[in-house]
Amino acid sequence: MTTASLVTDFTRLPEMPEGVYTAPLKRPERVGEDWLEPAQRSYTADENAIWDELFARQMEVLPGRACNAFLQGLERLDLGRGGVPDFGRLSDELGALTGWSVVPVPMLIPDHVFFWHLANRRFPAGNFIRTRETFDYIQEPDVFHDVFGHVPMLTDPTYADYMQEYGRAGWKAMRYNRLKSLGALYWYTVEFGLVMEGGEPKVYGAGILSGPAEAVFALEGQSPNRIMLNVDRVMRTDYVIDDLQPTYFVIESFEDLYHQTVERDFDRLYRGLGAGFTYANMAVIDVDDVLHRGTLEYHLRGGRGSGATPV
Repeated sequence: MTTASLVTDFTRLPEMPEGVYTAPLKRPERVGEDWLEPAQRSYTADENAIWDELFARQMEVLPGRACNAFLQGLERLDLGRGGVPDFGRLSDELGALTGWSVVPVPMLIPDHVFFWHLANRRFPAGNFIRTRETFDYIQEPDVFHDVFGHVPMLTDPTYADYMQEYGRAGWKAMRYNRLKSLGALYWYTVEFGLVMEGGEPKVYGAGILSGPAEAVFALEGQSPNRIMLNVDRVMRTDYVIDDLQPTYFVIESFEDLYHQTVERDFDRLYRGLGAGFTYANMAVIDVDDVLHRGTLEYHLRGGRGSGATPV
């Protein structure tokens, strides 16, 4: 991710280069080019109750499965004090620990805006919460996923630095038109990463931390592969966005994650990458350091759409 070779002003919102594909997103009229809401919304009693129920459900499965940094972050920020947390209070507490803040956004935001916020140690969090009809699965990340899943990890100084460097790396990915490759790195680390702790994998990825089925499946399922992280390999690997993951990548530590990425020459890596992915999300290749080679039974049976049981 080395950014020293770029003359870049990270305080300015970057422009998306012409010809770089991103999902077409319609910006609501009430927000500016930074996509920030004027303020965090007020939540109803039922919406606050949904937060509390989601929180309680996750705390039934995460002790013993979540990494220490996450559990310590939850305690430091006291996210279980009741109802959707106030972003201002969170930002004050998080700022004192690692210099990060939490800012409200209306929905998924464009890549270049997301990178810009991360590069300046601002974490964009959805300004809405799921309904009871979407309690178990919501396609677009809401305030529970963003705040419960992501924010406690930002209390860890090394991980917090990694997230800022990831945001800064977005400028280079845009220059090379390799946003999908950089997105795969985010997916397999920030969203669905595992970390070795006490000789066994634990969860640090927000997509796992905020979903009860995946927290068990990722660590104890026989179906998924669990492979030690190799940045070059991960950035060539496709990923699943609407189901449990066929493969999870494991880091030795957050220091290892930081050094594997920040010290990598991404200019050279991007020049060697094709426009598409090289490896399927279920693949095990000869260079992999495999902790568990999965049966892939869940996905071979058709996954969530078929009603297959996660095993």
